[in-house]
Amino acid sequence: MTDPEAEADPAPISVLIVDDQDLVRLGLAMVVGAEPGLRVAGEAADGRAAIEQARRLRPDVILMDVRMPRQDGIETTRQLIAELPDSRVIILTTFDLDEYAFGGLHAGASGFLLKDSTKIEIINGIRAVASGEACVSPRITRRMLDLFGSQFPGAAEAVRAERVRQLEDLGELEQLTGRERDVLLAVARGLSNQEIADELQISESTIKTHVGRILLKLGFRDRVQAVVWAHQNRLLD
Repeated sequence: MTDPEAEADPAPISVLIVDDQDLVRLGLAMVVGAEPGLRVAGEAADGRAAIEQARRLRPDVILMDVRMPRQDGIETTRQLIAELPDSRVIILTTFDLDEYAFGGLHAGASGFLLKDSTKIEIINGIRAVASGEACVSPRITRRMLDLFGSQFPGAAEAVRAERVRQLEDLGELEQLTGRERDVLLAVARGLSNQEIADELQISESTIKTHVGRILLKLGFRDRVQAVVWAHQNRLLD
């Protein structure tokens, strides 16, 4: 006999939308609400309201604006990740050179999207971070990291000091196998697990295993840290 629970659809990905502009929230809610497998859990117009909503709703993914009244998105992200580590945050920004938005990555965000992203980019970003990947678009990764070394308000030096204590002429790379290095470079280019699998002609599940081992060996919290580290150390140059 077929187990009815085995055939039940998985729970939809719940999304909390945080932005101080009504029209932006409305537009994002329409995009998310129209997509099968996603649902709008709630909305908030500022950072403090976002924390209250997130505590109550426990969303899978939070779309987080940066510049908001009462409390900005970076500090809100920092608090939410500390309190609700299972919730994934995607930073929303108007400009691809917004250094304050990039600071959200250091606060624990899993990536960021431009507010003029296409519907597909938004949906794919939500699904990616909900599955444990990062939402780091190749078209803005390089610009983000060009700013990384000098324009984050205090963040770059803190991260660099932390990594320098652990690095010795990139000796950490010796811990990785040849295939893991290939995967790390692909992650640094902003590719998803499926895109890496297609490029290296191996299964997506194998890529997930490699990524997990890379993060463990190098001591990174997530793929975003791996991307930043790879570019800081000029692995793609």
